[in-house]
Amino acid sequence: MSFIQIEKPRPHVTLVTLNRPERMNAMAFDVMIPLRDALREISVDNECRVVVITGGSRGLGLIMARELAKEGAKLVLVARHEDELERAADDLRSRQPSAEVMTIAADVRRRHDAEQSVAQAIERFGRVDVLVNNAGIIQVGPLDHMKLSDYEDAMNTHFWGPLYMVLASVPHMRRRGEGRIVNISSIGGKISVPHLVPYCASKFALTGLSDGLRAELIREGIVVTTVCPGLMRTGSAVNAMFKGKRPQEYAWFAISDSLPLASIDADRAARQIIAASRRGDAELIITLQAKLAVLAHDLAPELFADAMALMNRILPAPTTPDGDQARPGRESESRWAPSPLTAPTYEAAHDNNEL
Repeated sequence: MSFIQIEKPRPHVTLVTLNRPERMNAMAFDVMIPLRDALREISVDNECRVVVITGGSRGLGLIMARELAKEGAKLVLVARHEDELERAADDLRSRQPSAEVMTIAADVRRRHDAEQSVAQAIERFGRVDVLVNNAGIIQVGPLDHMKLSDYEDAMNTHFWGPLYMVLASVPHMRRRGEGRIVNISSIGGKISVPHLVPYCASKFALTGLSDGLRAELIREGIVVTTVCPGLMRTGSAVNAMFKGKRPQEYAWFAISDSLPLASIDADRAARQIIAASRRGDAELIITLQAKLAVLAHDLAPELFADAMALMNRILPAPTTPDGDQARPGRESESRWAPSPLTAPTYEAAHDNNEL
């Protein structure tokens, strides 16, 4: 018996040879599309989720807690001062009577305190779903008045504190195969601004830490979001620390913090942060002004550096050794602050437990 094989006509095929860069781009595309689709599937709701917020007793931390309480999250507020925590808890329960709120008085700059905070949250609720590293300090003044201790305080608060909280939380998240970490950095963690050098240096460190954590933890279901806000009307200026010509330094800072065209309503900012965490975004830069500043820095670094140098010339010059002493904004007032120009800052401070 013989078989006759009928050969089907073959479609015309054009072979395209890719060079090495093109092959690498194609491979990257093949990897990124599934990763993008996977990230879209990890959007989560906050109802009944356990959220730990450092610096949660006032300012942005408290505002985020209010928004999360509306969504039904179980809240763990960590801050240094017991009285502020009690007022924050009362505030949340007055707005959401059914809110589950736990307060922990701790200093996350100390590793033991950070570890105990996470352990207490797990003991109470059984898990930590979301960690928000929000605790922060602001030091304003010329470089000449900043001491080594200022840099140490900033790094302890903005880098070591978040790292300690992450190291304490990640093992529990790994065991559950999921988790969210939100690191509140700053526009000062993307571009450095005169008279805020310790603050910016430490926020740069936090941004780098956060980006690296995301890259390494996402494969384990732990999603890290880096938040870089511009100016927000939280009222925090009254508790920022000022050096040099303190009344003048506080005046320019509080006015900048108050202007509607320069700053964003803190409630809006908080909602954006929570939405970014829910979606699992890699980065969130808040305010158009902040986004434009980052773009200008990246596109024209020399020109941007010249603009920062000009800004430094306009800001108050260094003064006598008395300027080495730091004072909070509320003790550095002048006819400019408080004034009608700074009214939004003082209203926010009153509303957000800053006074």
